[in-house]
Amino acid sequence: MRKSHPVRRAVLAGAATVSGIVLLLSLKPASDPGSAQAAGGQLPPAAAGQAPQGGVNGAVTGDAAQTQYGPVQVRVTMSNGKITKAEAVQTPKGGQSDQITANAVPRLNQAAVAAQSADIDAVSGATYTSAGYKKSLQSALDKAKASAGAAQGGGAGTARTVTGDVAQTQYGPVQVRITVAGGKITKAEAVQAPKGGRSDQITSGSVPRLNQAAVAAGTAQIDSVSGATYTSAGYKKSLQSALDKAPAGGGSSQAAGEGGGREQIGTGTFTGSVAQTEYGPVQVRITVAGGKITKAEAVQAPKGGRSDQITSGSVPRLNQAAVAAGTAQIDSVSGATYTSAGYKKSLQSALDQAGG
Repeated sequence: MRKSHPVRRAVLAGAATVSGIVLLLSLKPASDPGSAQAAGGQLPPAAAGQAPQGGVNGAVTGDAAQTQYGPVQVRVTMSNGKITKAEAVQTPKGGQSDQITANAVPRLNQAAVAAQSADIDAVSGATYTSAGYKKSLQSALDKAKASAGAAQGGGAGTARTVTGDVAQTQYGPVQVRITVAGGKITKAEAVQAPKGGRSDQITSGSVPRLNQAAVAAGTAQIDSVSGATYTSAGYKKSLQSALDKAPAGGGSSQAAGEGGGREQIGTGTFTGSVAQTEYGPVQVRITVAGGKITKAEAVQAPKGGRSDQITSGSVPRLNQAAVAAGTAQIDSVSGATYTSAGYKKSLQSALDQAGG
């Protein structure tokens, strides 16, 4: 038998070692996040447009997005950093736009709440409206994110007390005061409530439950207490007013105290967008001073025939209600449903322009 040559054995052993090393290297993962970071690379950023987390509460209105058929503007209501409601405060109007808007906007609103971001699908047949909606929605989310960042960076845990406007009810005024800390309602109380006779019993039974509901929900979207419909409605209206005054981040700036004005609302005269109704356009102009609405007037209202009588009876009452409430969350006038709805929509548009 021939003996293997020592040199030949060494060469074969070396070749086997090299082959083993090559095989091991081929099994190494093609991507190594840790090494990418070490080499100066970056991990994929978080998805853009997501609803900001961190306790953002309240309503935030995005910038109006201009489209080929008219402006689109979106307002989102947030609770603990999540979108709980989305609505379009401005949309294209007139002709076929009315039909497209009526079909597309409710679906876009639902999609925004479901997705918790502006990354939503366009509605078929409403390309321009969808694009404007998403753009304004993204603007609202950016504003909410900025407010949340300001709160986290500067005293987010500082408690602030904010008192809502007085809400007049059939049985007396209701006014709510809330304490906000860390972006959450930590306390809610009624500083005014209906009194006298049976109202005492209703108030004592309903207000504590409304207080608890406000703290638990973190918004004014709470259930009414059975048997206390008017008190509940007034409570929610005043609570919403307090939330509107409070910063979206929950205390990042000085909140208005009892009797104080809205520090976020501008001073001057602001004219809302025209709100189209079944009986004609409604447009509202407000004068703001010291953070409060000092004057409200309808510069356009339905005219002709019976509309003249309805307008003359309802508009002065709506003007008074707007000044008293300081918000667009006012009661409709009985018998003037369409005019009231248009008035409130245009009023909200004016408040959005003022920054309220």
